Amino acid sequence: MPRVKRGISHVKRRKGLMKRVKGFEAGRKNLIKLAQTADTKAGAHAYRDRRIKKRLTRQLWQVKINAAVRMFDMSYSVFIGALKKHKIAIDRKVLSQIAQNYPDVFAKIVSEVK
Repeated sequence: MPRVKRGISHVKRRKGLMKRVKGFEAGRKNLIKLAQTADTKAGAHAYRDRRIKKRLTRQLWQVKINAAVRMFDMSYSVFIGALKKHKIAIDRKVLSQIAQNYPDVFAKIVSEVK
């Protein structure tokens, strides 16, 4: 059996790893063993936080809507309930943008459901 030398693939794998951990602190950026664990953990956190980002964004929309609705002496839950009762289907993202950028339009929406 001929001998297989794996130098090229070994170097390629390390090079890719080092490219991913560039900018990390201390030995995590230039020592293979530390870089591997740092890369693995970074990937795990990135995966988790992509999902958390969706939750936090929705929470932010809700806070913005609540702040805007409080000016009209309503609470967020009452407002959303009234929207559903009047069959007005505007999602929270759009509602928060309207509340922030177009207060007069938002006031009309609130007066419609009151």
